[in-house]
Amino acid sequence: MPDIVIHVVACALYAALAAHLWNTRWRKAATSGLATRATGLAPWERAALLAPIALHGWLLYDAMFAGETLRFGFAQALSVMLWLAMAILWLEGLVYRIELLYPMALAAAAVCAPLPGFFPGRPAPEAYPIEFRLHLVAGMLAYSLFLVATFHAVLISMMERQLHAHATVVDRGMPLLSLEALVFRLTGAAFVVLTLTFVVGIAYSESMVGRAFRFDHKTVFVVLSWLTFGLLLLGRWRYGWRGRTAFRWTLAGFVMLMLAYPGSRFVLEVILGRQ
Repeated sequence: MPDIVIHVVACALYAALAAHLWNTRWRKAATSGLATRATGLAPWERAALLAPIALHGWLLYDAMFAGETLRFGFAQALSVMLWLAMAILWLEGLVYRIELLYPMALAAAAVCAPLPGFFPGRPAPEAYPIEFRLHLVAGMLAYSLFLVATFHAVLISMMERQLHAHATVVDRGMPLLSLEALVFRLTGAAFVVLTLTFVVGIAYSESMVGRAFRFDHKTVFVVLSWLTFGLLLLGRWRYGWRGRTAFRWTLAGFVMLMLAYPGSRFVLEVILGRQ
């Protein structure tokens, strides 16, 4: 029970910061009907963001590594993904004006942070090799980078919709073109890491089960996601894709990626009751 309480505390901290930043960055300007200049994060706001991120990280370590064996399932995958995404966004915020992104990301983190407290996940093999650890770390980093890129793409879509509606809500911090270029840099980095995850996963599969490639629904969705993001990057380089086209491809690739591991594990653990 105490562990559940701490998970709820981390959730509440994320949710409180999400509400605060929504009210001060989006809602206030929208209800006033006036153009409001974004001021960036105040020092106390930037410091306050570290509190739930640090607590969330400690909870993940305790839930996954403190026991006799590593435990990992859909809840741990989603929680790690959001924790890494929040850490990336906090570091990114030191360089770029992305404060309008935080309410959306913090709300998602508030939902995913307490999940390991309710769903313990399945134990990993007792003697998992270095390939498994590298595959797990690379996979979660790729998921997190794609998530951050998707957050940026959603923000761009919201801002473009406001511009088309002639709304004067906020000085949006970063110009749209700069924000769009950042999305593709993040997507490119995530694509490289996902490719590395493939390579390490093949080595792990061959050493553990004697096959370099296992054809199952998880593999199918990962391959489809990899192809989708690869075509998106090719379209950007070759044809200059941007705007709604880029947003749709980004969203489609991320949905398929989510169906690969978190989605399949959710069905097994929650719907079918299997570990």
